[in-house]
Amino acid sequence: MKYNKSSVQRVLDELKSLNLPTQFKNLPQSTRTAREAAAAVNCHVGQIVKSLVFQTKSTHKPILVLTSGSNQVNEAVVGAVIGEDIDFASAEFVREMTGFAIGGVSPFGLKEEIATYIDEDLLQHPVIWAAAGSPNAVFSICPEDLVSAIQGQIITVV
Repeated sequence: MKYNKSSVQRVLDELKSLNLPTQFKNLPQSTRTAREAAAAVNCHVGQIVKSLVFQTKSTHKPILVLTSGSNQVNEAVVGAVIGEDIDFASAEFVREMTGFAIGGVSPFGLKEEIATYIDEDLLQHPVIWAAAGSPNAVFSICPEDLVSAIQGQIITVV
């Protein structure tokens, strides 16, 4: 993967290489929060994928949790699933591990592979929207395609 490309271009390149049916939108308004993103693409907040990066407390490994925009991740629940306590990662750690700034973290185009967990509530929707590398870029995807491409573990996060 080339890192001289923009964050958005890395996401678009990976989506293209996976040949997934998606719709990309680069919007004039912010999609940094789930509410902003839902308003921008005119969908329910539950259809927004929040890409949240955590750090394991003892081994300091990155963990990516893809959760529904209407859910708040219970760190104890996720920690129990992975077998180690977790904390929200710092902005510097997020950028270092993913290649993205907070508010634009995408499940595709990551700097390196990260253990990824997918909120089961995302599977309730026919289409979901995720960040595409910047606070103004998003893409739509079928939840089943996301699960298949990411190979993440489906879990309960609340």
